[in-house]
Amino acid sequence: MVEMTVESVRISLATQQRVVILKAVDQERYLFIWIAHAEAYAIAVELQGATSERPLTHDLLKNVIRELGATLVSVEISDLVDEIFYARLILDVAGRHVEIDSRPSDAIALAVRTKTPIYVDESVLERAGVPIEQSEEPQPPSLLRERDEESEEEDEDDNLSAYRDFINSLDVLDEFGKD
Repeated sequence: MVEMTVESVRISLATQQRVVILKAVDQERYLFIWIAHAEAYAIAVELQGATSERPLTHDLLKNVIRELGATLVSVEISDLVDEIFYARLILDVAGRHVEIDSRPSDAIALAVRTKTPIYVDESVLERAGVPIEQSEEPQPPSLLRERDEESEEEDEDDNLSAYRDFINSLDVLDEFGKD
């Protein structure tokens, strides 16, 4: 498992889809997970330190876990099947290890509220992670076909350009309720 942090929550201005961007703590790799509006809002609210007058759903879950005497130990994004990410909440309930199936977006929203570590299985990162070179610009995963070095560099430049365009089309969710 690779420990990750929430880098940001962004929105595609063209499609209005939201994405949470996780960054590996000790590596230069990112993981992009498309999420729903409500979960994007819940994560962004917490990242910005804002509070709501009444508890949001993830605040409610955090309070229920605490009042039942349990502790959220970690969140694990454990699998990727047919382009769907799977996650688990790892709880300690009076010394008993409990794992609960969760959508990654809900798990992440809960993790940021409880300051709980987020881990991603190495196999998930191998399939969906994006490595970063020293230029600090994300690069897409390498293509599966074999190529000579010169054509590989040209393809990477073309792919990197398309990837930069995509990232630049996203807007950071820094205003709550932004559509």
